[in-house]
Amino acid sequence: MSPSVRLQEMIRVIRGARTQGEERGVIQRECAAIRAQFRQADNGTRSHNLAKLLYVHMLGYPAHFGQMECVRLIASPRYNEKRVGYLGAMMLLDEKQDASLLITNSIKNDLSHNSQYVQSLALCTLACMGSAEMCRDLAPEIDRLLRASNSYIKKKAALCAVHIVRKVPDLGELFTPAARSLLCEKNHGESLSSVGVYYYSFLIHPASPAVVPELVQIMKGLVMSGYSPEHNVAGISDPFLQVRILRLLRILGRNNDTASDAMNDLLAQVATNTDSSKTAGSAVLYETVLTVMDIKSESGLRVLAVNILGRFLLNNDRNIRYISMTSLQKIVQTDHNAVQRHRGTIVDCLKDQDASVKRRALELSLALVSAVNIRSLMKELLLFLSSCPPELRAHTTSGIFNAAERYAPSQRWHIDTILHVLTTAGGDVRDETVPNLIQLITTATELHCYTVHKLYRALITDISVQSLVQVACWCIGEYGDLLLRGECEETEPVQVDRDDVLDALETVLQSHMSSPATRGFALTATMKLSTRITHNVDRIRSIVSIYGSCIDVELQQRAVEYNALFKKYDHMRYRGSVCGPVPSSGLSHTVPGPATSTSGGDLLDLLGGLDVSPGEPQSSPPSVKVYEKNGVTLKLQTDSQTDTGMTITLTATNSTDGDITSLTLQAAVPKSVQLQMKAPSGDVIPARGLGLVTQTVLLNNPNKVCLHSVSPWSEACTLCVMDYRKRGFSNLIDK
Repeated sequence: MSPSVRLQEMIRVIRGARTQGEERGVIQRECAAIRAQFRQADNGTRSHNLAKLLYVHMLGYPAHFGQMECVRLIASPRYNEKRVGYLGAMMLLDEKQDASLLITNSIKNDLSHNSQYVQSLALCTLACMGSAEMCRDLAPEIDRLLRASNSYIKKKAALCAVHIVRKVPDLGELFTPAARSLLCEKNHGESLSSVGVYYYSFLIHPASPAVVPELVQIMKGLVMSGYSPEHNVAGISDPFLQVRILRLLRILGRNNDTASDAMNDLLAQVATNTDSSKTAGSAVLYETVLTVMDIKSESGLRVLAVNILGRFLLNNDRNIRYISMTSLQKIVQTDHNAVQRHRGTIVDCLKDQDASVKRRALELSLALVSAVNIRSLMKELLLFLSSCPPELRAHTTSGIFNAAERYAPSQRWHIDTILHVLTTAGGDVRDETVPNLIQLITTATELHCYTVHKLYRALITDISVQSLVQVACWCIGEYGDLLLRGECEETEPVQVDRDDVLDALETVLQSHMSSPATRGFALTATMKLSTRITHNVDRIRSIVSIYGSCIDVELQQRAVEYNALFKKYDHMRYRGSVCGPVPSSGLSHTVPGPATSTSGGDLLDLLGGLDVSPGEPQSSPPSVKVYEKNGVTLKLQTDSQTDTGMTITLTATNSTDGDITSLTLQAAVPKSVQLQMKAPSGDVIPARGLGLVTQTVLLNNPNKVCLHSVSPWSEACTLCVMDYRKRGFSNLIDK
């Protein structure tokens, strides 16, 4: 390809390249020839070479070496060269490059040229890449051209003024008088450009809405005018100008009662007289709705706007349905009742095949849930959950949980709804779902029997949903006696025996689908049942002992400590029958963590026989020795006790030959009881019984939970011992 090849020939050769390497070779040779000719004197081919270089730039290849050639061609007196030079400047230059400052003077000269086409080139270039400095220097020239008699130039100047206002907001007031005169021009291009100047000026610097009457008059003329082939688009008179005016009215009427009142009638007229069957009409109506919702409009007008969005939901165009739901989402809090009228249409959009429309419909449906429609709308949401895309399940479950927690008509309905969600999409729920459901079950005392039967059915049906299995294991551990009785008024009871319950828990422990956390729940539940299934304690002991050598450290720790309870504290075990009243383990509000905090008070009922009448002051029981081994003794003394509180003193002594240092006592109680531990008398237990360490513990029982049998402070005492052993003293104690 020779250096003098024409642009059309170069394009043909480049398109004919069979490989990327061949194309690069052609472009490199041509760029080298163009660069060589740029270094030569003016030979009449500069514009021709720059045009070829611009095509190379459009293909994505470097063309920066042509920037200075653009500057030279802009300064040329020839129109054909000036035109290519300005085109090159718009493509190769921007406000960040110093070369753009070199064309400022040329643009200023061309703005005063006697040819409207040369002026147009300068205006287009300034509007495209003018920097803030260029805009400040040339703003007076633009204001002068806005007042020119030539309609063609005034349109170009108005567009340039829009760029200047966006680049230098302070210059907006300079163009406002000239722009106002353009509003009344018959040429719609001039009116459209002047509205743009007003829009960006008022958007940055809100001003007095004195122009509102003129805008309302222009808008009425567009709405009520007859057919005009010059401006008609699908039966709508100049929808571009209508949309631009509506956006400007939205800014002027925001937080302004006077301006809003002046445009209320117009907006109602546009909303009722515009055909929404075509895209152009839908665009005008959509801007009308946004304006109504953004200004201080009348309540009836806002209802009309919501109804327009409701009609958009029936449109076959998914884009229109999407923007309709997006707008309804923004106003559902302020116009909730008006949006509720379209609930059925919104729910139908959940079945849409488009993922974006489906997501918007889900968000809007969740926002529409209230105490009045919670039952009917939740049925639709649960039905949607069963077939929704995987990427929407987490958001759906979270929304259902929030709505159920806020508007649940009853605790049973609340529990049933959460269990339904866990069964359908248990793998997509949040981490806090399990403890939240446990808390809910704990507080619903009259539903314990119903819940444990329902969860047992779910457990023996499917153990793949980890969150559901965890709640089921916890519930069986806490209320297993209700399950074994086989009596339940709320639902048809499940007839099971002791071995069936243990078989279900053992299946969870042995399943490869069970996570370590789920096995922890199942192991703790099995341990709790040792006080409820007294005839199967040997089997429970066998199940627990297996996991004493488990590879999972957490599960191993639980098993080892549970085995220790079997060996050392078995004499404290509750001996009631399985069908009789069984004390709660005191873990109703907790989720199994380390075994030291979940062993349960049933296994450590130190003062189960000290039953007194509630509401009367209780006499202090005798001192109880809760730990004694290898010279270390820990005693517990109840100083005072009422139905709402208790004061306990813990005393530690040391009969060994060496002092025990860094002693720390910690305690945990059920969530319904408040614990306050005073500072200990010291952290060193003197040797040979020469001294002791005491610590006072205050328990506040505002709910008046019965503190006999499995009392919170007996559990606290046990936790102190276990914590003491964990804090580096195991070697000393075991010697």
